[in-house]
Amino acid sequence: MSSSTPQGLSRFNAADDSTAQAALHEVCASRSWGSEILAQRPYATTDDLFAASDAAMAELTADDLAEAMAGHPPIGRPKPGDATSNREQSGMSGASDALKEEMLELNLAYQEKFGHVFLICATGRTGEQMRDAVRNRIDNTPEQEREIVRVELGKINRIRLTRIAEGDAA
Repeated sequence: MSSSTPQGLSRFNAADDSTAQAALHEVCASRSWGSEILAQRPYATTDDLFAASDAAMAELTADDLAEAMAGHPPIGRPKPGDATSNREQSGMSGASDALKEEMLELNLAYQEKFGHVFLICATGRTGEQMRDAVRNRIDNTPEQEREIVRVELGKINRIRLTRIAEGDAA
């Protein structure tokens, strides 16, 4: 590995399997995704890590995607103490009570139709943008939605993997 490997990525590469697996589980709850990323260590660059993540994401089955989605709280309702989801969903923190209530109703309708949480890469999005996205996506077929979710998970994974590579996460 070259000296240009980011410090956090070097630590990730050198971590024992259980530590690295725990860090990957914080990125994505899919065990098969995490196992694939773990098996390809070491990574010379963050781009190599992203490429492995994207390839592993493309291979996830419907069950693997369901497992990954189960690790994400509904938009507007991050779990108490979940700093990652709170940070990612910060666009909802200043939302009006009416918007929060509407998101709750839309989340429930979406979950009833698709059987899983509405998943979107919320980083940098306003509450209104997230609401508009769920409104637009609720009429999709389950197959369309599964592929949109795969893309959104990939975006979320890249953001979280960047935090690992830059040393912002263990």
